[in-house]
Amino acid sequence: MSQGAFILGLEGPVLSRDEAAFFRAANPWGFILFARNVVDRAQLSRLTADLRASVGRDAPILIDQEGGRVQRMRAPIWRDYLPPLDQSAQARDPIRAMYLRSVLLAHELAEVGIDVNCAPTLDVARAQTHPFLRNRTLSSDPLEIVDLARACLEGMAVRGVAGVIKHMPGHGLAQADSHHDLPVVTADRAVLEAVDFAPFRALKDSPMAMSAHLVYTALDPERPATQSPVMIDLIRREIGFGGLLMTDDISMNALAGDVSTRSHAALRAGCDVILHCNGKMDEMEAVAGLGAMSAPAQTRADAAARARPTARPVDIAALERDFQDQFRG
Repeated sequence: MSQGAFILGLEGPVLSRDEAAFFRAANPWGFILFARNVVDRAQLSRLTADLRASVGRDAPILIDQEGGRVQRMRAPIWRDYLPPLDQSAQARDPIRAMYLRSVLLAHELAEVGIDVNCAPTLDVARAQTHPFLRNRTLSSDPLEIVDLARACLEGMAVRGVAGVIKHMPGHGLAQADSHHDLPVVTADRAVLEAVDFAPFRALKDSPMAMSAHLVYTALDPERPATQSPVMIDLIRREIGFGGLLMTDDISMNALAGDVSTRSHAALRAGCDVILHCNGKMDEMEAVAGLGAMSAPAQTRADAAARARPTARPVDIAALERDFQDQFRG
């Protein structure tokens, strides 16, 4: 059955009757959760079950659980983690540490029915990278990012959680926060290809990726990547990404127009799925007006859903000790 070309949030910690009816009719590909939806383990387990019941299938349920500022499930119920850049910098063995951290983090997600984490961030950190993003990156070295990101993806997979690589094709040169303004990157194409696009090219076989809301003047000076046919073609052909491409949150102020205008532009450019996060019913209704995914997008979405890994048994207590040992002098 065709699914809606969108991933939707909801207003609070309990699925309302109106939201359930709307989701049943709209049939979003998946759902995304935020701190406003999180109370405790029992509540979150009920919520994820109710969301899947509303569409009558094992729909993907996403969250942003990067660590640091971008972490929706927090202490004292769940572990708090350092931002990725700080965590890897402080570890004796950064690759091992990020693998262990990802297993532990995914274990907590899987316990409550969340099976997709919008991480890791493959953006290459620079001195000028905007603070909203800089410590959410893994490194300033593209090769190191590839190794660390692969460790994150492999660690999450151990406990049955898939990752979403972001922000494709690279957000590290942005000097504005795309939640509020449209970043414009003026670097030449050679720099972008050698540095910013390189981690995404190395991990092009990932089943899911998230687009970047920023303009690359060397490639398309008029449109942000999320809405640029030129940039989406580059993602598909030159980077070689064949998985499901979702937008970053379509309600972010980097994009112009209402959510319907923004969403139509992103789909026309070649994004597969619109990510709408704020849970506002009027906006979700406008996004749902997009209708079903295209046939190629549905094929990629089906493949991404099948690619959600199967959890393997592990000794979480032993992994926790191993992780803590990474940060002892």
